[in-house]
Amino acid sequence: MKTHIGTFLSIGSPAVTELAAECGFDWVLIDLEHGCESEAALPNQLRALRGSNTLAIVRVSAPHADLIGRVLDWGAHGIMVPHVNTVEEARHCVDTAYYPPRGHRGVSRTVRTYGYGMRLPEGEMPKPIILAQIETASAVDQAGEIAAVEGIDALFIGPADLSFDLKAQKAARSYDECVDVIVKAARDHGKGCGILVRHADDKEKLKALGFTWIAMDSDLSLVREGFKKNLAAARAW
Repeated sequence: MKTHIGTFLSIGSPAVTELAAECGFDWVLIDLEHGCESEAALPNQLRALRGSNTLAIVRVSAPHADLIGRVLDWGAHGIMVPHVNTVEEARHCVDTAYYPPRGHRGVSRTVRTYGYGMRLPEGEMPKPIILAQIETASAVDQAGEIAAVEGIDALFIGPADLSFDLKAQKAARSYDECVDVIVKAARDHGKGCGILVRHADDKEKLKALGFTWIAMDSDLSLVREGFKKNLAAARAW
């Protein structure tokens, strides 16, 4: 299974999005959950990727059918859905993102993703990429069932939320044990597995574990660390 190297985008700048594509990332995550992104600004973020080979994945704030439909109509290649805790929630994600007969997404042939009616799809409608975030102890318990849902392409670990929930629930499993469970669930069902990585040195270890969707930090963190590093160097003169 191919390894997709991407990054999270939360600043909300089309220029940063365009730069990420120019740098050659396989995918970018445009964050409508925690980032400075807004739904109204999303079309310009997606336009910044036009002509590139970079996949646009949008993390929605919640799996609302109208929001997911608009995101995909505007040209996103797929969605990331936070806090997918049950099989029913995973099925709902697929139902909202897919056209009939698999789902109930509304059809319009004049939306941006089809060139406002100038690039109508021939034959089968394009399939959206769906990344389901596993971020709680209860989601880990159902990881296998979630991965088995047809239409879910990958399980994506939310390290911060998962760590927080495990402590809050006084869970029996450790974080590392949960990671192993999630990776195995994805592998057993032929699905990808993803994670956000803060340190580039961890990439090879995670690839060896079986991760196929790897996000290398975020634009905000990279800018922050660059500012800090250069300011420290300047003050040391």
